Amino acid sequence: MKKISICDMTLCPSKGSYSFKEKIEIARQLGNLGVDVIEIPEIVNVRTDALLVKTVSSFVKKSIISVEAGGTEEGIANAASALINTAMPRIRISLPVSTVGMEYSYHKKGSKMLDLISKLVTSAKEKCSDVEFCALDSTRAEAGFLPLVAKTAIEAGANTFTICDSEGVMMPDEFAAFVSDFIKETEIGEEVTVGVMCRNINGLAAASAILAVKNGATAVKTASGSDITDLSTFAGIIKNCGTNCGFCSDLKITQLGRILSQITRISGGVVAEKETASIVSTDNSIRLDAKDNIDSVIIAVRMLGYDLSPEDETKVYEEFCRVAEKKTVGAKELDAIVASSSLQVPAAYKLISYFVSSGNVVSSSAQIKLERDGREINGISMGDGPIDAAFVTIEQMIGHHYELDDFQIQAVTEGKEAMGSAIVKLRNNGKLYSGNGISTDIIGASIRAYLNALNKIVYEEAEG
Repeated sequence: MKKISICDMTLCPSKGSYSFKEKIEIARQLGNLGVDVIEIPEIVNVRTDALLVKTVSSFVKKSIISVEAGGTEEGIANAASALINTAMPRIRISLPVSTVGMEYSYHKKGSKMLDLISKLVTSAKEKCSDVEFCALDSTRAEAGFLPLVAKTAIEAGANTFTICDSEGVMMPDEFAAFVSDFIKETEIGEEVTVGVMCRNINGLAAASAILAVKNGATAVKTASGSDITDLSTFAGIIKNCGTNCGFCSDLKITQLGRILSQITRISGGVVAEKETASIVSTDNSIRLDAKDNIDSVIIAVRMLGYDLSPEDETKVYEEFCRVAEKKTVGAKELDAIVASSSLQVPAAYKLISYFVSSGNVVSSSAQIKLERDGREINGISMGDGPIDAAFVTIEQMIGHHYELDDFQIQAVTEGKEAMGSAIVKLRNNGKLYSGNGISTDIIGASIRAYLNALNKIVYEEAEG
């Protein structure tokens, strides 16, 4: 019988917060239920957060207490200090492994991120014998990079390696195959626990997690009242299907219903931040227009789960103002605005204006004006269709041709004022650079996507 380790993240809510008393009661109930690991977020306030860890440690003796250390030496030191009297302590290090995540959150390329992972896991291992590394956004890592991350983390001392489907759009069978291929490629032995964390954006997290277990994973992150694998749902799968499928856990099945109802009652009381009330309509959907100021927009951005730098907040607001001139901005539009205007490299080329003409009896042409290093660049050219004309014009303006590896367009929202999203992938020296652009005009979205990819090429060449 294969034992599944349940690592519960109920105390790490993605939105809102619990009171100190609620956190203590949730931890107590999780301990009573028999979860293997109780996960606690990173210590921000050394006084109060460390007190929480020490208080929980005083009565939870049979579950591992795992504290997030973030991506700094200070975070590791704070976690180790708080866990000093814990019966079964664990330090948890979570870092992004997708290209976008690494560049935006830590401004690092893959090789530098591997160095950071090795440094932090080694440091954590010196302070705690049990260390977990969580590879955030694992499913969007470049091919071959995730095994390198695992090798680096394990060699530095990680006892557990967790694969995180942070995006949550993989189908359960796809995610299970992803986990299976990872385990085969890395040849991880039984001395290292392979865990999974699945977002429940489509209600498929429990299915993805249990199929991952059948394909080699031995630990699953759960939570109550959160956006990852639901604790109650997953516990029900173990209870109803465990015997026939050959897996089990240490959860106290006979007390399952009573304890989970108590946890759900408490976790159901998570409160959203009060400052969001002014921008939420009665159906709890984001509605913004051109009258909203930057504070309202950034509050809405945080509701979507983004934590942006001041510079990126300004970029997002500028792009919001451009879109809001033509339409009301909802959650989908705002999400696309964040994706296209933040989390990006500095813009070497900026779009000032464009004019495109096309028809069935005339050749398509594009006239584009860009800004580079404070000076304007103008270009005009013809092409096979309006978008091709625009791309050819940009190539002539920059004096370089890049292979267009992929081009996709889609509607972000519905209706006659739908906002379009475009994805452009350019190949340079064998490497792909992806760009995203949005606009109520799909040609404008395509031009912005091309420039987005181009700016990444320019940035990397300058850095290299």
